[in-house]
Amino acid sequence: MELDQSQDKRFAAARQGTRLMVPASQPPGLLPRTGGSRSGKPVLALLLMAVATAACAGPQPLLRANATYQLQGREGAKLDVAECQRKAEAAGLKPGTEARSGNVAAGAGLGLIAGAAVGATSGIAGGPTGVAIGAAAGAGLGLIIGSLGGAYRPLEPDPPYADAVVHCLIEKGYEVTGWD
Repeated sequence: MELDQSQDKRFAAARQGTRLMVPASQPPGLLPRTGGSRSGKPVLALLLMAVATAACAGPQPLLRANATYQLQGREGAKLDVAECQRKAEAAGLKPGTEARSGNVAAGAGLGLIAGAAVGATSGIAGGPTGVAIGAAAGAGLGLIIGSLGGAYRPLEPDPPYADAVVHCLIEKGYEVTGWD
């Protein structure tokens, strides 16, 4: 077999222990190896921090852009909402954010079951081993997706807390359209 010049250069470089850049059009077997692998740990850590931050956030009232809102501006309205929430909490009322962990658990449970079922069904072609692998992979993916879905499910505040905050905001001239 006759080697062309570019192949001959690569083989000579490989014998000497150096690497040469090769065009992407070369067959995969002739491409040099690149060192290092990228770890997914930083991405996972950021994802977990985002979920934890979102899980701690309580429900917030949605305000209509009426004259008071426009006069105070977005920042002024946020300060007024925070003040009304502090007043409600000082009166002993709770926002009702304990349900967030229940939402995460329910989402994780449903995701686990659904993912395992879908994974097992898709693994049928591989026999019992394929079913087991498919169920395990589907359950893991379903657990993650279900947990995230449960964490981002909108919360409704406890009615007495919501009433106190809405009443305070109405006294300040705002119109509350709902909760987010």
